[in-house]
Amino acid sequence: MGALDKGYGRLIVVALIILVYLGDAILILDIIDFLCQCHYWLGKTMDEQLLKEFYVPKYVLVPDSAVEVLPHAPACPVIVFINSKSGGQLGGDLLHTYRELLSEAQVFDLGEEGPDKVLYRIYANLERLKSSGDMVAAEIENSLRLIVAGGDGTASWLLGVVCDLKLSQPPPVATVPLGTGNNLPYSFGWGKKNPGTDRHAVEYFLNEVMKAREMKIDSWHITMRMRAPKEGSCDPIPPLELPHSLHAFHRVSPTDSLNVEGYDTFRGGFWNYFSMGMDAQVSYAFHSERKLHPERFKNQLVNQTTYAKLGCTQGWFCASLFHPTSRNIAQLAKVKIMKKHGQWEELHIPHSIRSIVCLNLPSFSGGLNPWGTPNHHKARDRDLTPPYVDDGLLEVVGFRDAWHGLVLLGPNGHGTRLAQAHRIRFEFHNGAAEHTYMRIDGEPWKQPLPKDDDTVVVEISHLGQVNMLATSTCISKSIHDPWTHHSSTSHYDDNDDDHHEDSDDESWEERRKFGAAETFKLPEDTDIAHLS
Repeated sequence: MGALDKGYGRLIVVALIILVYLGDAILILDIIDFLCQCHYWLGKTMDEQLLKEFYVPKYVLVPDSAVEVLPHAPACPVIVFINSKSGGQLGGDLLHTYRELLSEAQVFDLGEEGPDKVLYRIYANLERLKSSGDMVAAEIENSLRLIVAGGDGTASWLLGVVCDLKLSQPPPVATVPLGTGNNLPYSFGWGKKNPGTDRHAVEYFLNEVMKAREMKIDSWHITMRMRAPKEGSCDPIPPLELPHSLHAFHRVSPTDSLNVEGYDTFRGGFWNYFSMGMDAQVSYAFHSERKLHPERFKNQLVNQTTYAKLGCTQGWFCASLFHPTSRNIAQLAKVKIMKKHGQWEELHIPHSIRSIVCLNLPSFSGGLNPWGTPNHHKARDRDLTPPYVDDGLLEVVGFRDAWHGLVLLGPNGHGTRLAQAHRIRFEFHNGAAEHTYMRIDGEPWKQPLPKDDDTVVVEISHLGQVNMLATSTCISKSIHDPWTHHSSTSHYDDNDDDHHEDSDDESWEERRKFGAAETFKLPEDTDIAHLS
């Protein structure tokens, strides 16, 4: 449209010069009005033509609808999922604008229908249409892209569904930042501030989606095995007490040492991080406060300010005074890592560490990179590499307190680098603390710890990969990026047959069930406004 504006500007100037010379003022005004109308209608037509490239016909989205005849398949068909309760009023405004620009049938309010039902219905219909010879439907499936607007919890929800549908060609996902942290959008260049909701802002975002490149990222499987409490919130656990990405299975694998009466398995997954300790405690306080007083959390700046205040009241900035040493990670758990298949080794955790983060993406707590980039000496002496999002490795970082975290604001700041591993296990035995706090991709919970001779085991392992959409300002790095220097040695081979044998929690096929398509369903009474 910029070239169009310049062209018409020059035409108007030439017309003015000629007509002023001729001295016909009425004709000048008539011609200017005519040119402006031509500019408006031509510009409007061009906008509509461009928007048609994002269009998905209704008969693809709604089975048994009348088939539409399109001149060609759209270049960048999109399906949009919006958490209308995210970002205060912004979610609802964004929903209205997208439906106005595209079509109501291809823009879904997650408060009305979950993405699992929507995508299962659409892909089942696509298979039916392709089998009947519909080439447009086949092209739409090949080029389909998903947009999800909400917090990190909302984005993770959609990614879990896409992962569990196990499509032969899963669609890549673009994320609109509408949460408090917005680590997922920021990692792939979509920003971390709430976006504009007007027509111009949405058109700009759609244009970026069309230009974006696909980028694979690792997905991570997490299992937690523990004795189900005889009383309290565990069966089922309310949404605030356990993330929506963890699901209860009332059994433990026969090959597991915890396969005894009363022990259950909780299974799920994540893409960005798992954390434990003080940072998760502050997050839990924030989510609890938001659940009690949702009317106070309608603005991103207010949310971030409240988060910082809770960090002070929870003792995160003065951990040495308010945080008992019994809550330090080394006192709470024995941590084991696996760098090579089948070889567990115990990880030394300094006694001052009060928070531990297992990180996949280079964004934590609203855009901070705890791992940084190790220098050549660290890479050589400790076998540490830059953080790649598709290398099958998690970066394990520790923090003493919030002041320690502030070093991340510096150009070369980082936390205490503990290890890189493709499998991590936390073992909790009877200790001084009755509970700790854990967090997955922004969703925290209060975790009861063992009493008497009980045991709680949390284990994280590589699952697979999903497709994201990345802009030109993406900060995530890929081992497949030719512009990125990295070791030629593969750190992880997802096809290694030995990996199937060293699983001591469930069989490989069971572990691959992420939990979205069949069990990744939020309870009906869940308020999705709490999906950060």
